[in-house]
Amino acid sequence: MKLLSLEKVKDGKYLKNYELTYLNKSGREKTYEIVSRRELSSPEELGTCPSGVSIVATMGDQFLLLKEFRMGVNQEIYNLCAGMTEEGESIEACIHRELYEETGLRVKEIKKILPPSFAAVAISDVTTHLAFVEVEGEICAKHLSENEQIKAAFYDKETLMNMIMSGASFSSRAQVTAYFFCNNG
Repeated sequence: MKLLSLEKVKDGKYLKNYELTYLNKSGREKTYEIVSRRELSSPEELGTCPSGVSIVATMGDQFLLLKEFRMGVNQEIYNLCAGMTEEGESIEACIHRELYEETGLRVKEIKKILPPSFAAVAISDVTTHLAFVEVEGEICAKHLSENEQIKAAFYDKETLMNMIMSGASFSSRAQVTAYFFCNNG
């Protein structure tokens, strides 16, 4: 597989649409569509700039999940607290800000921040960090934007595993981290 060209085909408010032209294994050209949060000028820039963070938050033996309406799937799903870094903002500052904005909780300890990984590898070059944090405080939703419908709650391992196994709608990152939390603490 060889990438021949990258061309922007649409410039949206938050996402830019690109067509990538590849030479496939048989030597034929194939066009592939992706979206990016960034303005890309060359193929070398694909996936090179992390855009935010997903936060795996716990309070003792409780796991934090957001139940939020996501327009892209037109339903509520269980998700991790997450957000985009602002201009000049460190990943640590983003973790503190996003957690507080979406839940009213405060970071007690950042346990680990993983290197960036791809968020939706089939359709986008977006990468985000995954942060593991211990939190404190009380859940309060008064800081939400009018464009967000989020209900934050803590779940114990038994309840969480029942939600996972019963087919509740999860984002993939929320589902896999919740599953491992239930099995490995």
